[in-house]
Amino acid sequence: MIKTAETYHVPVLLNESIGGLKLHANGIYVDVTFGGGGHSQEILSRLEKGSHLYSFDQDADAEQNISHMGLSQDQMDRFTFVRSNFRYLKNWMRYYGIEHIDGLLADLGVSSHHFDDETRGFSFRFDAPLDMRMNKRAGKTAADVLNEYGEERLADIFYLYGELKQSRRIAAAIVKARTQQPYHTTKDFLATVEPLFMRAREKKDMAKLFQALRIEVNHEMEALKEMLLAATELLCPGGRLSVITYHSLEDRMVKNVMKSGNVEGKVRQDFFGRIETPFRLVNNKVITAADEELGRNPRSRSAKLRIAEKKTND
Repeated sequence: MIKTAETYHVPVLLNESIGGLKLHANGIYVDVTFGGGGHSQEILSRLEKGSHLYSFDQDADAEQNISHMGLSQDQMDRFTFVRSNFRYLKNWMRYYGIEHIDGLLADLGVSSHHFDDETRGFSFRFDAPLDMRMNKRAGKTAADVLNEYGEERLADIFYLYGELKQSRRIAAAIVKARTQQPYHTTKDFLATVEPLFMRAREKKDMAKLFQALRIEVNHEMEALKEMLLAATELLCPGGRLSVITYHSLEDRMVKNVMKSGNVEGKVRQDFFGRIETPFRLVNNKVITAADEELGRNPRSRSAKLRIAEKKTND
């Protein structure tokens, strides 16, 4: 099992995302995507006594990376790791007696660790059990989804989460093949779907297909919705929300919440026609990685950073 922080990803848009939090002394901050600990480590290095950072990750492997961060005792005293899905953000803050936070950071991308770990089934590069669960303690695996879901439901998942135009054809092939033998490994799955993709687009479409399965297995869109709404409620006036996205579905949801205060993007206006929203956009255009970062960290190519500030006139 891969366990070291080095096998996770190099933090994307590190200075931009943390700078966007506008950290200040005695602040309470949350990193809902701990991963390899890169963002959390940088936040702690900039905080002073009286402040505190709560970092979330539901993956047991991630928790082991705390020992690689090189934190001082003072920093450890101001740091709390929460092994949980970030959808339970509000519950955990209540548990720790926190009513308001000064900033929240989310790097929504999947760690390189998960793609490189041959035992987890996140990548089509390896023959591995079809698991894909971020939290290996609970929930359906990718194999369960492929073996149990109906054809129409599978087609919807591939279309909505993978944006695959041939979603119905893929779903039909899966349902037909599983009557002969249930799916257990990525090799089983590839035997069904590889013939359906054009050679020129095979890797891109396969990545979209695996993305769709992963999103369904981990209920990622529902979790993101719950986290964003909880963050909207928890942030104090002037508090910052700094979110890095990697695909259009999550980016659209983040943009909608920041612009309108709801995931649907429904704009409300007051009597005078002014838009009612809890946030002020810090950057109207998404922030992307500079050429220097792109050269040393290919994962940052699809990254988009959005930053918003909680309005002070709530």
